[in-house]
Amino acid sequence: MLKYFLGNSPKWFKAIMIGFLICNVIIYLINPTICAWVFIGEFIFTLAMALKCYPLQSGGLLAIEILALNLTTPENAYTEVEHNLEVVLLLVFMVAGIYFMKPLLMYIFSKAFTRIKSKMVLSLLFAFLAAVLSAFLDALTVTAVLISVAVGFYGVYHKIHSMSDSDFDQDGTLDRKELSGDTLEQFRSFLRSLVMHGVVGTALGGVCTLVGEPQNLLIGERMGWDFIEFFLKMAPISLPVLAAGLVTTIVLELTGSFGFGAKLPEVARRIIENYTDEEDANRSDKSKYGLIVQAVSAILLIIGLALHLAPVGFIGLALIIVQTAFMGITEEHHLGKAFEEALPFTGLLVVFFVIVAMIHDQHLFTPIIDWALSLDPEKQPSMFYVANGVLSMISDNVFVATVYIGEVKQAFDNGVITREQFEKLAIAINTGTNLPSVATPNGQAAFLFLLTSSLAPLIGLSYGRMVKMALPYTIVLGGIGLLGIIYIL
Repeated sequence: MLKYFLGNSPKWFKAIMIGFLICNVIIYLINPTICAWVFIGEFIFTLAMALKCYPLQSGGLLAIEILALNLTTPENAYTEVEHNLEVVLLLVFMVAGIYFMKPLLMYIFSKAFTRIKSKMVLSLLFAFLAAVLSAFLDALTVTAVLISVAVGFYGVYHKIHSMSDSDFDQDGTLDRKELSGDTLEQFRSFLRSLVMHGVVGTALGGVCTLVGEPQNLLIGERMGWDFIEFFLKMAPISLPVLAAGLVTTIVLELTGSFGFGAKLPEVARRIIENYTDEEDANRSDKSKYGLIVQAVSAILLIIGLALHLAPVGFIGLALIIVQTAFMGITEEHHLGKAFEEALPFTGLLVVFFVIVAMIHDQHLFTPIIDWALSLDPEKQPSMFYVANGVLSMISDNVFVATVYIGEVKQAFDNGVITREQFEKLAIAINTGTNLPSVATPNGQAAFLFLLTSSLAPLIGLSYGRMVKMALPYTIVLGGIGLLGIIYIL
């Protein structure tokens, strides 16, 4: 059974999962409440082991067992999904809508890549562009664009480097020795640092708006905030953090610390500039027309979100319809590719809601929330921020936010806290799950997406190296966010 169970996951992980499934039944017979707590620990473990096995399978097996043991019911789990349907629609339709906008995003990033000579300015622009795009689009899609750009440029470099002697540099402007050894490693380091700046940028922008991260919409829906109101509520914390994050980008590039600071080798610049110039010259009228359609769609998207013309998922669906209709994409199999990126995480989100339903039915977090709410009201937001931040470093921030906002909403409905305090705690939960979670790939889906992508081995980006490079950002973003919660809220 171990041969096929959970695919290519390590044998030790498979054995642990089988042990979990067997032991849970025994623990349930002893004490259902203890068993529910064990399930939470096991589920967090599956999230932490996402690099070994995507959590939909391992965590999903736990969710099925939870339902089988009647720790929650399918009806209650469905109620959780129903309450958060807008988040599900966001993932299904908005991510797919942005998929058709990828050529425009790649065009923008490619132009920035080749036209800006200063590495510091380029890094700052990548972080800022990623932040702005993630505030209106989806962090995973923006990360996918960054990966596509980097993989494309690395492929061009590698293709030139791998040419036969007869084909290599017929005009005599390049020397093969220039492309090997230290130059190649410097090029990898350059791409690695640039992509890391960009992915951190998705977190800087993602915390700001209703659609920046899935948990933002979940929190905004519970609070009754629209796009503008959500932005204004978060701005006292999110905007100083954004500024501090961009300053950190500058400092890291100037000091060259934590693996940053590598410059683009001149020989690599010449190769990439020649490639992009050739691409521009060969771009067809159809492709140029497509860029115009995508740019207009982007403007309409921003207007639709800012004015809250419809639920976010509906706006995403409209984005799909408009772009595909005007670009002539009408075959079903061409449309299907757009949904591939979002659906696995959408499935995982539904699994989250089964765990959340169990937490509510078993009243697991009630004593903790009651204790937290018994503290001085001025200390509560900072306590929630720290608790959410620590959990989001090792677990998925959507799961953490789902649990905490649900419990706090229940406390508000029961008259335990005022509306003003409820809003402060919601802000603390949103910033706490978005900012400190950059510490590891476990907390931020965009980081995990980058680490498991085809780009990571090409540029030598391991788990440990990602944690090291993210450390200064973790300290700055987490620290400034906490100071804002303490002194501004």
